[in-house]
Amino acid sequence: MNPLNELIVRTLPFVPKKVIRHFASRYIAGEKLEDAISVVKKLNEQKKLATIDVLGENITSESEAIEALNTYKLVLNTIKENNLNSDLSIKLTQLGLKLDYDFCYSNVEELVKLAKQLNNIVEIDMEDSSTTEATLKIYKELRSKYDNVGVAIQAYLKRSESDIKSLLPLKPRIRLCKGIYIEPETIAFKRKELINHNFKHLLNILLQSDAYTCIATHDEELINEAYRLIAEYNLTDDKFEFQMLLGVRPELGNRIVSDGHKLRIYVPFGEHWYAYSMRRFRENPQIAGYVFKSIFTRNSF
Repeated sequence: MNPLNELIVRTLPFVPKKVIRHFASRYIAGEKLEDAISVVKKLNEQKKLATIDVLGENITSESEAIEALNTYKLVLNTIKENNLNSDLSIKLTQLGLKLDYDFCYSNVEELVKLAKQLNNIVEIDMEDSSTTEATLKIYKELRSKYDNVGVAIQAYLKRSESDIKSLLPLKPRIRLCKGIYIEPETIAFKRKELINHNFKHLLNILLQSDAYTCIATHDEELINEAYRLIAEYNLTDDKFEFQMLLGVRPELGNRIVSDGHKLRIYVPFGEHWYAYSMRRFRENPQIAGYVFKSIFTRNSF
């Protein structure tokens, strides 16, 4: 990140939330479930798959976790009722991971069971590094019993090759992404070229394995490498899919679909949009620049 963009990103916490919300709207379906359903219907019409995410994380009470659990259940049932081509993405800290491991596991298993009954899939998001070990433990326990659950692996973490190799005997469903949380250099690659190099290395491991690989990136260099490996290994579409975030590089997503590959769009909704939006702006400083510019532009809103 160049110094100007870095400065802009650092000023964002001081920007009025009204301004942030305006620019975040491209990344978020809305605050209500019906907003997400409307977006998913449009994506399905464009021959794109979806995964719905209920915004929120790091709850502080069991009652909040149960509320999140019930919302997730509602999402799964609503997907079925509307005959949508969408699965569900979840965050374990929203289901009580930092309160009690067994409590969280029970909540997640309840969701995976319901998804199984509804012929659907639950994808576990990876959060910051303080949750990595517990998240993988929960995934391994669930995957030993259920075939409709996946987990994200972050290419910027130095431990990820070891984590992937520990998962491969389970024939896992893995979403490979770069990673977006702020982590120390002792455990994470910081430079783009190092992250991309590790992403390619991990992708090569996954595409040669029995894993189902979700290639989650907006980086054209990495997408082109994925195309190369898919052709080299003569892979069919039951082995992989591409994944992208709502509102990010839609023209690249359209290319993937027109090339005949599966593309799943991550569709977040909910009232707790701020933390998610700030991570998106850190990832895309150009959008952060638009936010900064709008503060000094009359009639922006």
